[in-house]
This record gives sequence, structure tokens and C-alpha cells, in this order.
Amino acid sequence: MRRYLIGAALLAAASVFGMPRTASAQPKPDPSLRDAIVGSWVEIGEKIVTMAEDFPEEKYNFKAKPEIRTFADNLRHVAFWNRYVTAQIKGEKMDPKPNEISKTEFATKAKIVAALKSSLEEATAAIKAQPATPPVKLVGLVNTFTEHSGEHYGQLVVYYRLNDLVPPESRPKKK
Repeated sequence: MRRYLIGAALLAAASVFGMPRTASAQPKPDPSLRDAIVGSWVEIGEKIVTMAEDFPEEKYNFKAKPEIRTFADNLRHVAFWNRYVTAQIKGEKMDPKPNEISKTEFATKAKIVAALKSSLEEATAAIKAQPATPPVKLVGLVNTFTEHSGEHYGQLVVYYRLNDLVPPESRPKKK
């Protein structure tokens, strides 16, 4: 019995004093509300940017039906609303009526991708600049437009499939 107690005491002492503590042994703190909404915002935004970069430029003017947006128009639309989110967070006025960035100014794949990336980065930076517990109004704004981007992501997936292409997120992952 004495041998058992000594062994248990030595094991306990080794675990407290002799064993190196690793970062994985410490529980990670829960993310702040701001960090959680940033994570969702960035995740869907990056999926759309990846699709914009991946989709063939010669198919950018594809539309599933004559009365709906082209692939490019959908991207210009998302970039516009990303800019709108930034303006709202900064307290700037922005007319929501254009509903997309200029077709003339952003006519090529390269310009659309660049505008989409920069609009995502600017909005992300504006959200990250908020306190860890942002105002409810901001949470609602970001949540609304994260969902909005998710809806356009779904539309873009359909454009891929109608062109016999596999969207990046649906491709097998490389190991």
C-alpha cells in the first residue's frame, strides 16, 4: 500500500512540476462576438472570391435565363454590398440604388476580382475595428450581408453546374 501511495504521489508531482505544459493542454477561450461574425463574413467572402478567380473569363457573361444577372453581374453586386457594409460601419452615406459596382469601370474579370477582394478586405477591416462586443445594429448588418453573400454563393454554384463545371468547394480536397 505504501508503495502505491508513493507511486501516486510521484506521478502527481511529475504531472504538476515535471511535465512540460503545451498550448494544446490549455483550453482555447471562446471567440468574441466580433471575432465570430468576422469568421462567418470572411468564410463566405473568400468562397466567392475563389469562385471569381476560378470561373473562366469567357463565361463571365453567362446567365441562366435572359432576365437575370450574369456571373459577372452577381460578383459586381456582391462587391457593391461589401462596400455598403463598410460605409455603414464607418457612418458614411452611400446610395444603395446602383445595387452593383459600375459595369463600365469593372468590365473585365481582373477588375471584378480586384474590386471583390478589396471590398471584402475593407469590410473585414471595418468589422475587426469594432469592439469585442459590437453594437447590436452592427451585428445585424453584418449578419444580413453575410447571409446575402451566401445566397449569391448558391447562385454562383448553379452557374458553375449549368456550365458543366465543379465549384471549388465541391472538388475533392488535396491531401
